[in-house]
Amino acid sequence: MRTQQLLIAGGGIGGLAAALAVARAGWDVRLFERAPQFSEVGAGVQLGPNVTRVLRDWGLEDELAAVAAFPDRLQVRNAVSGAELGTLGLGAHSLERYGAPYATIHRADLHGLLHRAARGQARLHLNLEHELTDFVDDGKTVTLGLKSGAPVEGDALLGADGLWSRVRQQLLDDGPPRVTGHLAYRAMLRQSALPQALRSSQVTAWLGPRLHVVQYPVRRREWMNLVAIVHGAPPADPQSWDHHANAADLQRAMGTLCTPLRDLIAAVPAASVNPQAWRLWALADRPPLSAAGQMARGLVALLGDAAHPMRPYLAQGAGMAIEDAAELARSLAMDAVDVPTRLKRYALARWQRCARVQARSIRNGQIFHSTGLMRLGRDASIRLLGQRVLDVPWLYRG
Repeated sequence: MRTQQLLIAGGGIGGLAAALAVARAGWDVRLFERAPQFSEVGAGVQLGPNVTRVLRDWGLEDELAAVAAFPDRLQVRNAVSGAELGTLGLGAHSLERYGAPYATIHRADLHGLLHRAARGQARLHLNLEHELTDFVDDGKTVTLGLKSGAPVEGDALLGADGLWSRVRQQLLDDGPPRVTGHLAYRAMLRQSALPQALRSSQVTAWLGPRLHVVQYPVRRREWMNLVAIVHGAPPADPQSWDHHANAADLQRAMGTLCTPLRDLIAAVPAASVNPQAWRLWALADRPPLSAAGQMARGLVALLGDAAHPMRPYLAQGAGMAIEDAAELARSLAMDAVDVPTRLKRYALARWQRCARVQARSIRNGQIFHSTGLMRLGRDASIRLLGQRVLDVPWLYRG
């Protein structure tokens, strides 16, 4: 019996995760990435136990442990007063309650471990400098048009080509993503270059009016990822997520801050691992999914940001893409039914959970950036309820 073949557009975290999972499930996989090399822009990623559990199931537990950090707790603080609002145990709590750890990792390290695992799969073929132009789904096979070379034929196509997905535009024709009006300033710091009082091995979220800041360790706690999200007009090219950023613009947008947070931001130029200390990312998303048909039609499916781009206020963008990949592999392994039915099953299994995460992420952003009486209520609720509002069992249980 002929081995079926999946074509994947996009070699980011979601594309590589899907390629690995589907190859492990017995399909041949051909992945096409338009860039000249596999790489990820430097930023941090949080991986809840719902995600580290999947990586463990793929045999990547040791590889993750070698490059990630595993914070003991999440602390939430008021960005203006510096007061602690609440905490959530991670470390042992995550292992005991959910059976898997909570990890924080450099995006390039996560991409790298998936890339290494993918290269070890004989059924998987990675192709660089191959940009998709279009596709044709005739009901029996799908043909991928490429700028560089002859068309490629397969049994299914996966669009894992990110927020500005070309596969999505042809499949759904639903216009561009929406710009949120939120700007993420991000920096990567050497902890050894920070004053001792500013070093940290935990996740800290600083909540203020119309802003919040998140810091956490990566690379075995040797580096710190720092992201400040404020409100502002997007740059001229919102499709790029790696713009030059001006520290003075960030400071003006943030206004009055407590001394510890102000000191951390002031320390960024000296501790940065990059010559340009701050980089800018204009946040964009789409409304939450409303039907399974937005994730798969015929022989074509979408995954990750191509399917359900979300705001970062639940720290689940990469996690949902990895969950998608695991479910796609399970669905494609259902040999008793045809491929369109398998892809429909994948979409039915995923769309409601992804929509819930998208909606919760939007709501979290409103809470994190609240002002006036809502801000006072936010702080009081976290102080009173603590772990009960910070933990997310429905998400972390998978």
